[in-house]
Amino acid sequence: MKVDVIVIGAGLSGLACALTLQERGLAPLVLEASDGSGGRVRTDQCQGFLLDRGFQVLQTWYPEAQRWLDYGALDLRPFYPGALVRSGGRFHRVSDVWRRPWRLPEMLLSPIGTLGDKIRLLGLRQGCLRGSIADLYARPETTALAHLQARGFSVRMLERFFKPFFSGVFFDPDLGVSSRTFEFLFRAFALGDTALPARGMGEIPAQLAARLTGERLRLGCRVSRLEQGQVVLDSGERIGAQALVIATDPWETARLLGHARYYGDCQRPPTDRDESMPAAEAGSASARIGPPEARGTTCCYFAADAPPFSGPYLVLNGEGQGRINSIQCPSNLSEHYAPPGKALITVNCHGVGDDPDHLEARIRQELSDWFGPQVASWERLAVYPIPQALPAQAPPVVDPASVPQRLAPGLWVCGEYQAAPSIHWTLHSGRRAGEDVALFLGAD
Repeated sequence: MKVDVIVIGAGLSGLACALTLQERGLAPLVLEASDGSGGRVRTDQCQGFLLDRGFQVLQTWYPEAQRWLDYGALDLRPFYPGALVRSGGRFHRVSDVWRRPWRLPEMLLSPIGTLGDKIRLLGLRQGCLRGSIADLYARPETTALAHLQARGFSVRMLERFFKPFFSGVFFDPDLGVSSRTFEFLFRAFALGDTALPARGMGEIPAQLAARLTGERLRLGCRVSRLEQGQVVLDSGERIGAQALVIATDPWETARLLGHARYYGDCQRPPTDRDESMPAAEAGSASARIGPPEARGTTCCYFAADAPPFSGPYLVLNGEGQGRINSIQCPSNLSEHYAPPGKALITVNCHGVGDDPDHLEARIRQELSDWFGPQVASWERLAVYPIPQALPAQAPPVVDPASVPQRLAPGLWVCGEYQAAPSIHWTLHSGRRAGEDVALFLGAD
């Protein structure tokens, strides 16, 4: 089989890269070490339930998602535009009044923030929507928390809404992420739906992988090392190509670069004496190749005879204490997530390292305070600790579209850690790498 480019890793970035190469008339081969595509975006089956690997959603506004995905085929099921916030021993609905204007009186009376906070939300929204994405990443930068404080939001609004909501997105309870990253995600929430595919998040990579023609995806193929123009698998098999693209997580990328032969020290780009490398790519690359700081999360999955609340809501912990960050019932959105007559409940907690039994006991106690004695009958299905759920996005954060991806002649990298933690930037990184490889190889 003809192979022009080897893509290592069948996550979203690797698949987007391979499909871009295929669109340009090249013959990619995707090598994936695991038993399925998607990277972290996977869905497991357990006793008839669909368990996404951690708290994952699709923001339908993402331009790259719109470019690559068939939303109709995914049968997307949207969450309510807002959330239910647990505060002061009660649940309070917070709504996006630009899409639910009839909820305005309820929002004005909500104890989640002050009247001034609700007015400031308008200014925040207008600021996040102003200008292009490139303009957004060129703005003065601070942390998300400092940005919100500078806008005058009250401690009540920060503690009861912004921290529980966005810490569940970034897995950073202190909102130390870049204000640029925060504004990008706020724009996504404002302009589109937050949704789940009806049959799980794993349908996203499955849809992409299905578009690869022929036998262009090989599973269970772990790359042991790179050599000039070829890869060596754990099995000893050697596969050659005109170009190699590493589309793995940053820890695996660092391992592969550390075992690369004949590429020189790939953690430093070629010097200006290497005329085959554009000068713009001859800056320091070591910082973006070394494994970044990561944020972890733990997700607990329960089966119940009935959901603890109705409707397609995300429930946030605005009490300012406890292990729980958020709760969702995917089976409230899609009947495929649970067997008939059952409900699936997902509880998301910050951090990892807790003993599963100890963590279960703690969150059951909290859940019982929220939902009463029904919690005792819930069956624990699984506990997923995900220590490397997302790259940390503390300032400084550059425009992800400007990050160089070619490390050496014939060698590229792409992936979420190179850009920003979102499906948009993951797909964007893969497409950019594919376009650059195609240009390097002289493809149409």
